[in-house]
Amino acid sequence: MYCRDCGEKLSLRFLENEGLVPYCAQCAKFKFPFFPVAVSMTVVNRAEDKILLARHVKEKDYKLFAGYIKKGETPEKAIPRELKEETGLNAVKWRYFSSRYHDERDVLMLNYIVTANESETTLNDELESVRWCTHEEASNLIMKDSTASYFLNAALPELGKKK
Repeated sequence: MYCRDCGEKLSLRFLENEGLVPYCAQCAKFKFPFFPVAVSMTVVNRAEDKILLARHVKEKDYKLFAGYIKKGETPEKAIPRELKEETGLNAVKWRYFSSRYHDERDVLMLNYIVTANESETTLNDELESVRWCTHEEASNLIMKDSTASYFLNAALPELGKKK
């Protein structure tokens, strides 16, 4: 590990109430690990009986929608931006659901249940297809043992409940 400010190699030092934390001798500061944050979206129709899944170009499995939160942006701003960029759909409302660290990309994923109107989608160049699915279809199509399947399977019992 190296300091993101000066490039010095970091060493682990004990910090009271924190344990072992990377430390930069050059900056004389503790450097807590930094990793990006992204939103994951379980996109549903207004009745919450259908889920919108995406299949990326050159991939066989379907996934939930997701996107990185840009510098200076909040999750609440990233949700409608990402959904609009990827599908042309407007996010009508959303509610926070859960979070999970996604080791494969070293990112903290914040999952939201997002309501969108069931209307025609326009795909960007990242997506090969999008599909409105029943809950059962979504469970069968989602990439198995993935962060997306974790969020989807956790959200299914909550869908249709009035919040």
